[in-house]
Amino acid sequence: MSDWRADTLDRMRKLIREADPDVVEDVKWRKPSNPAGVPVWEHAGLICTGETYKDYVKLTFAKGAQLDDPAGLFNAGVGGNNRRAIDIRQGDDIDADAFKELIREAVRHNVAMKR
Repeated sequence: MSDWRADTLDRMRKLIREADPDVVEDVKWRKPSNPAGVPVWEHAGLICTGETYKDYVKLTFAKGAQLDDPAGLFNAGVGGNNRRAIDIRQGDDIDADAFKELIREAVRHNVAMKR
């Protein structure tokens, strides 16, 4: 994939690293229909995954329902009990500072749950 979705995922990857320099990125769930797998970011547990679809990039936060999201970045899965996601379509502009704070909130939540 070398289009706007790859650029979007790269931008979000950069913001995740800026928000948490200790984040670990891995790739999971490789399969014949998705040989590249799914990027996963972790710190004291799963923070989020990044998936690409035809019309959008989806960042799914494992414990999104437990996170404060004052900027209202979550726009998918908002009715669920656990996960929340951000769907980014071509041309969407994500507030970088708000996104980085959401990453930090997810890390704080993970660390607190480990105690």
